[in-house]
Amino acid sequence: MSHAVARLRAERLARSVKPFIARGSRAVRCAQCRVIASHCLCALKPTVAAEAGVCLLMHDTEPLKPTNTGWLIADLVEDTSAFGWQRTAVDPNLLALLEQPEWQPYIVFPGEFVAEERVVNQVSLAPGKRPLFILLDATWTEARKMFRKSPYLDRFPVLSLEAEQMSRYRLRRSKRDDHFCTAEVAAMCLDLAGDQRASQALDAYLDVFSLHYLSAKRHLPLDLQDDAHQRLATFL
Repeated sequence: MSHAVARLRAERLARSVKPFIARGSRAVRCAQCRVIASHCLCALKPTVAAEAGVCLLMHDTEPLKPTNTGWLIADLVEDTSAFGWQRTAVDPNLLALLEQPEWQPYIVFPGEFVAEERVVNQVSLAPGKRPLFILLDATWTEARKMFRKSPYLDRFPVLSLEAEQMSRYRLRRSKRDDHFCTAEVAAMCLDLAGDQRASQALDAYLDVFSLHYLSAKRHLPLDLQDDAHQRLATFL
């Protein structure tokens, strides 16, 4: 079944005037998991419930990148929405989502770049509300620009994560160890919201995705009995 990121990718491809050439684009990839077909991940997609929702605000080419981990979030968290970001226009469906009374939106961003009165470190909900985590899915430079130039997000609290662990993401690395990939950020948000099982499943799914992706790239066989696969198996 198609999810929000897959639909956004299809929309982005439909309006492309020239093909997007990603690294390794000549390899035959599974259309569902984006991994090279010999190392397909589809049979290992976890199934868990989550009370929280995720809203991915994606920079222009992010849905097209096979390394994008927003796709993993949409695979796992049922209430995931995905919207393309533009500086001069806002998707009316995004604005409608932010107005829905069931949600308490939090924009997830480092507190050091935000006015102190907007910053929170915990999830606190009024009765009948569910957390909606707005994640800026982009490179760090792009995300800072998106944060500054999205005034419709200014009224929401900024959830600043204080993770002590180093990033485990090995596909596209930031130069700073306190920068995390989108799926890592989502897992931390789910944990704060009390969705511990979903958080753990997303962490395990990310590890296995990284393993499959890099093994395919390096033409290495997979060991489906290794620790990463065994950890993920508890969520299948």
